[in-house]
Amino acid sequence: MADANEQLDSIVGIICKIGAVNGIQPDQDFYDAGFVSVNALPLLIELEDRFSIVIPDDRFITARTPKALSELVSSLQ
Repeated sequence: MADANEQLDSIVGIICKIGAVNGIQPDQDFYDAGFVSVNALPLLIELEDRFSIVIPDDRFITARTPKALSELVSSLQ
C-alpha cells in the first residue's frame, strides 16, 4: 500500500484525468472545480481497480474531495 501522500496524489491525478479538471487541492470539492456527475462511475471504477477495493455507493457519493476519497480508500484497504 502506498503511503498516504502518494495515495492522495494518485487520487488527485485520477480525478484530474477522468474529469478533465486541473489544479484540484486536497480539500477542494472536485464537483465545484468542474468535475461532472457523468464521470462519477468511471471514477468509482478506476479507484476500485487501482486500490483493489469495493467502495459502497453511499460512501462514495459523500466523499467530494480528494482527501475524503483518500480517507475512504484507506478505510477500505
